[in-house]
Amino acid sequence: MKARKLLMIPGPIEFEPEVMLAMSIPTTSHVAPDFIDSFGNSLELMRKVWQSPSGQPFIIAGTGTLAMDLAGSNLIEAGDNALVISTGYFGERYAELLKRYGANVDILKAPLGEVVPVDKVEEKLKSKSYKLLTFTHVDTSTAVLNDPKPFGELGKKYKVLTILDGVCSVAGEEIRQDEWGIDIVLTASQKAIGVPPGLALLVASQNAIEAWKNRKTPVGNYYADWGNWLPVMEAYEARKPSYFGTPAVNLVVALETSLKIILKEGMENRFQRHRKIAKAFRSAISAMGLKMIPVSEEVAANTLSAPYYPEGVEGGSLLPEITKAGIIMAGGLLPDIKTKYFRIGHMGSVNQSDILGSVAAIESALLSCGYKIKPGIGLVAAQEILNQ
Repeated sequence: MKARKLLMIPGPIEFEPEVMLAMSIPTTSHVAPDFIDSFGNSLELMRKVWQSPSGQPFIIAGTGTLAMDLAGSNLIEAGDNALVISTGYFGERYAELLKRYGANVDILKAPLGEVVPVDKVEEKLKSKSYKLLTFTHVDTSTAVLNDPKPFGELGKKYKVLTILDGVCSVAGEEIRQDEWGIDIVLTASQKAIGVPPGLALLVASQNAIEAWKNRKTPVGNYYADWGNWLPVMEAYEARKPSYFGTPAVNLVVALETSLKIILKEGMENRFQRHRKIAKAFRSAISAMGLKMIPVSEEVAANTLSAPYYPEGVEGGSLLPEITKAGIIMAGGLLPDIKTKYFRIGHMGSVNQSDILGSVAAIESALLSCGYKIKPGIGLVAAQEILNQ
């Protein structure tokens, strides 16, 4: 009997065997020629995945929160105005992060399950001069999806630096950094990028690099300071040794492996696969009579879903039953409603079998909890989409 359970949370995700194999090789020196080549190649591959030929990639040992910190600490100085668009927990977190560096932060908070209308954002940008505009592409706490393109357009129109928090979106949701004019796109390795936790990943536009170079004060975070890391990135890409802090050697080798897999699939194919799988899953959830946090298909993420527990069923009962069926899913994260919903990640290497297995596990768990449902109704709904 297979003891291992399928991991269907919003990160860490299921990883490709080749990626795990790359993690297992003997650790080499961080200045060995083969590692420098792997690091440099990873930087070049990131530009292709981010679709940012002109961008400056950064690969730094740390979490997604460090990636957020890398952007905030390098671009904000005390007294700068920042506008945060919040669709959940991680928008609020970014506001707090920017305040630590002395920013005057205004927050536009969307109603639960919705996005902030673009005209409301523009109205705010007209009201005062902002240096920074941040938004969460997919908020992991709500599964709400923002359309990045209008934010890039507003950034250019009002000469505001734009930060896309793509922790739960990069390599799963459509992103065209250069074409859309987004200054920073950041993520973490354990999400759709498909590498175990431990890497903060970011691509900065030349506009953002110039803004950093023109700072009047030192960066308030020593570890995150681009002044320490940019020479390392430039050296590795030139296939030369450099040092500031020891990189996560095996994770970088795994990153190179995963980026190659992503690009072999092709970005357009990857975006379409995520859309189809997510649509099938949402169709199944709806057929089972469950409601989702996102109020419409247009604002529903393709990398994770966040359904409410049905009336009469508690998370403390449902999630253990899902686990018994061989699937691990996540509870709620948004403080006000965390006991009222759960979350399912469907990103990266996830396939149709994973989706159907997850739907079957939810159906089985609901029945075990006494919820009245026609057996197989979710599976039929999902298969109708998957077979198109």
